[in-house]
Amino acid sequence: MPSSAANKRSRPVFKTAALDDQEKFQPLPQPTGKFPYHLNIREVLPELPAHKMVFHMAGDTGGLVSPVFKHRIANEMISQCNAIAAEEDRPQFFFHLGDVVYNFGQAEEYEPQFFEPYRNYPNPIFAIPGNHDADIDPFDEKHPNSLDTFVKVFCDTASRPLTFSGDSGRKSNIQPNVYYTLKTPLANIIALYGNVPRFGTITPVQKEWFVNELKAAGAERSGKALIVCLHHSAYSADTNHGSSLPMQLFLNTAFSEADVWPDIVFSGHVHNYQRFSKQYPNGKTVPFIVAGAGGYADLHRIAQPGDPAFPDQSKLLDDVLLEKYCDETHGFLKITIEKTAADFTLKGDYYTADDSGKGLPAAIYDSFIVNLT
Repeated sequence: MPSSAANKRSRPVFKTAALDDQEKFQPLPQPTGKFPYHLNIREVLPELPAHKMVFHMAGDTGGLVSPVFKHRIANEMISQCNAIAAEEDRPQFFFHLGDVVYNFGQAEEYEPQFFEPYRNYPNPIFAIPGNHDADIDPFDEKHPNSLDTFVKVFCDTASRPLTFSGDSGRKSNIQPNVYYTLKTPLANIIALYGNVPRFGTITPVQKEWFVNELKAAGAERSGKALIVCLHHSAYSADTNHGSSLPMQLFLNTAFSEADVWPDIVFSGHVHNYQRFSKQYPNGKTVPFIVAGAGGYADLHRIAQPGDPAFPDQSKLLDDVLLEKYCDETHGFLKITIEKTAADFTLKGDYYTADDSGKGLPAAIYDSFIVNLT
């Protein structure tokens, strides 16, 4: 079993021993594109169909210790891109949920941790920065600014070769900022940046932008899904991080101010898979998906019920149900958004890799459907 069947936890937790390290906050880089930081996906994928969109999602794929796991996940995603017979069913891009590299975001970390594993991934890769991508090594004699390399890789003003990508052949992407909205025919994907601190920090400027993006996406709700992505997980039941109170308060306040709630929220940061459902006072139920088992060697276990170090009795955690989790195996998501004459749905399939090393193909561990009609 890829998760602990004996652990019947059904609620997220807070971690009592976790330190709030706000002193790690780093200034944001200058945007490379124009406000309000929109990227039309057809600038990168001009042939993307209007009726069906399939893409991969995962976070926390980097790491130098036990690199077999990140290569295994990358190879499974590459296999899906190449092996699926019907072209419209093949993944068309990879949306990375942060922590592309560890432990700091220097240029020399990108070739072994990102460019080499994804050398043969045939599609564009979009990303949001994780805390490790943004962190700075205090002993680095080059004294880089936070996210210098991330911006070169993902937020260039034009797609071009990168001198530090080895022989991978992958060029830079053209995201307009470290937080931005990816505009697609079937979804508005609002990508947030939570900075370096353990539980995330969103600046007032970014919050104002986010509220406005929610309102704009809400106006397109009849034809497009509204997806929110952030690295730090608002809700988690793991023993390494636990839930992020700052991200909970930020999201709840922004949704209320905009009077718009998303169809689904994705995050990484926690190295496992968790699927929550959160019911808001207005009756809206929003899935919160944690998908941070993308290749970093160490996985984060789910807290056992009744452990006083991980309390779950808080009104902030009420109306949040842990529906499914996997904390013993690495994995990734394949998301399918499809619109027909009768239906408009978002389907998520979570695949677990064969961490036993027996060479078995990735298998679906969990599936969920969000009705967008």
